[in-house]
Amino acid sequence: MYSWKTRPMRADRLVSLVLLLRQRGRLSATTLARELEVSTRTVLRDIEALSAAGVPVHAERGRHGGFALLPGFRTELTGLTDDEALALLVAGSRPGAQAFGLGSALASAMLKVVDALPRVAGVTERLLIEPGADLLARRLVTEDLPGAAMAEVRRAVLTGHQLRIRYEPVGRAPQWRTVDPIGLVTARGQGYLLATRSGADRTYRLSRILAAEQLAEPARRPHRVDLDQTWQDRATRFRTGGDQVTVLARVTPARREELVATALAILTEETDADGRLRLEVTFQDRRHAEWALWQLAADGEALSPPWLRASLHDRAAAIASRYE
Repeated sequence: MYSWKTRPMRADRLVSLVLLLRQRGRLSATTLARELEVSTRTVLRDIEALSAAGVPVHAERGRHGGFALLPGFRTELTGLTDDEALALLVAGSRPGAQAFGLGSALASAMLKVVDALPRVAGVTERLLIEPGADLLARRLVTEDLPGAAMAEVRRAVLTGHQLRIRYEPVGRAPQWRTVDPIGLVTARGQGYLLATRSGADRTYRLSRILAAEQLAEPARRPHRVDLDQTWQDRATRFRTGGDQVTVLARVTPARREELVATALAILTEETDADGRLRLEVTFQDRRHAEWALWQLAADGEALSPPWLRASLHDRAAAIASRYE
């Protein structure tokens, strides 16, 4: 949850006061004063000013009393569309605003942003930006996403409806399938839809969703979700499944971390007489192993298995022939 603490000018403070009451319901003068970082006397003066301006703020007496807006009161204070508010909310979750000394401005803006999303309960639970565990723990190229399809995917995720997508798996023809969306994740430039299909966990690359349609049926999914934990669980299953391969490789010390970062596990490691490192590592599959060793160029060498040496040789020979 964002902290709304800031010291706004009075006009901004009055807006913030209305938004706090609208989003949280009845609040005491002490709570309002703490949130706005002013005195309770200032809060009481602001309440009087709002009442005089026609904003229906009323006091409720008693032990659990406080100030509240009349039910049904709503006025447009943000001017943001849902998508604009969502974009700002995601941007505001990054640390840049604090670094540039915009923490107070961001706090006030976030209060307005959340207010612009009244229909989306727990919106931040459905979006995960740059989690700590990538599926292959390697840096990938940022990809372009299809706008029209993404709008439907995003809408289904946030409103909790089932989603029909036309998906193109690697090496196979596109097919239509109906899924229950759970959340959206961006990891190292790649976008993913986390969903279930017929009760089974599924993870879809957003760039491979060619078309999408939000359905009227509600999605079968938990009301609350820990998207970070869900992503980590799926990443773990991905790492421990599939047709894993073991590779014996030699690499210069300067490129060791690059190889280690993309491998699933390091089985053995020793230093050769020439100072190079000899590592036995595992990769998710053949394609993953070939990709990792190819990135090292002349700084790395696959010693085994033979098929990997042959594959890298053929690839290098094809490039040499092209530029001969």
